[in-house]
Amino acid sequence: MKRRDLVKILEESGFVSVGGTKHEAFSNGSVLVRVKRHREIPDQIAKRILREAGLR
Repeated sequence: MKRRDLVKILEESGFVSVGGTKHEAFSNGSVLVRVKRHREIPDQIAKRILREAGLR
């Protein structure tokens, strides 16, 4: 999955970027997830991030 697609899904669900260096952190107030700064995120990792965010 492309990183920008994953970030778009998170932002549309109310998550905002709270910074980071090698990983960008996104929070919706109660949940914090980290996304690697790579163009492509392996599908298994993308699914795990979305599951941790409570979206899938």
